[in-house]
Amino acid sequence: MTSGTVLPRKRRVRPVGSHRILTFKINNRDVSSREDESILAVARQNNIYIPTLCHLDGLSEHGACRLCIVEIKNAPKLVPACITFPQEGMEVSTCSERVIDYRKKLLEMLFTERNHVCAVCVSNGHCELQDLAIQLNITHVRYEYLYPRLALDGSHPRFIMDHNRCVLCLRCVRVCDEIEGAHTWDVMNRGLDTRVITDLNIPWGSSETCTSCGKCVQVCPTGALSEKGKSVAEMVKRRQFLPYLQKMRRWEEE
Repeated sequence: MTSGTVLPRKRRVRPVGSHRILTFKINNRDVSSREDESILAVARQNNIYIPTLCHLDGLSEHGACRLCIVEIKNAPKLVPACITFPQEGMEVSTCSERVIDYRKKLLEMLFTERNHVCAVCVSNGHCELQDLAIQLNITHVRYEYLYPRLALDGSHPRFIMDHNRCVLCLRCVRVCDEIEGAHTWDVMNRGLDTRVITDLNIPWGSSETCTSCGKCVQVCPTGALSEKGKSVAEMVKRRQFLPYLQKMRRWEEE
């Protein structure tokens, strides 16, 4: 490790009481924040855009998609802004040539891992994965498509789970656990075989823990979770309830 290397902090036990105020730079711009705020949170407070896919206001951070990666001066690797906390004097770049290149690679690999065919998707035109591809000017994919044969679960009377369009952001898992409190959704396997499952890998319609609230469907960034009866480009998600529910819970705890 070279002298003067600044290593980002990813995990922190939040101190009780007041928080120390830090000053650092994002894209050569001086910003300040509490020490318990992530780089992503500080960037958004200062209207500095950082793309995300697994992040969603009202849910805990997970750091799965890695699309929010940023470059820190003298740090050996890129870090996810959503789970990295700043240090005094740190210099962060959100749109360097290296960062943009890695974001494009990550997004292209997300497209190759599953079967994202936008033209026949219920979320066409309302898909966060599609929006990011447009923003990053991705016109083609440089990697070989895997074309996995993945099942469709239509056993629920109101909703459909299509694993072909899942990007494993785990929003459904977190909203079901943290907001609804049912913990119906979970994850099994590893790597390319990773799947989100209901209960102990049973059909969604057979789940005894699912409350059919539909929160998982509304937070899904793609067409992986959708309402039955929706045709191409008809699935528009509604997520405004999350910050409200989180605020109500904080007030109840206080």
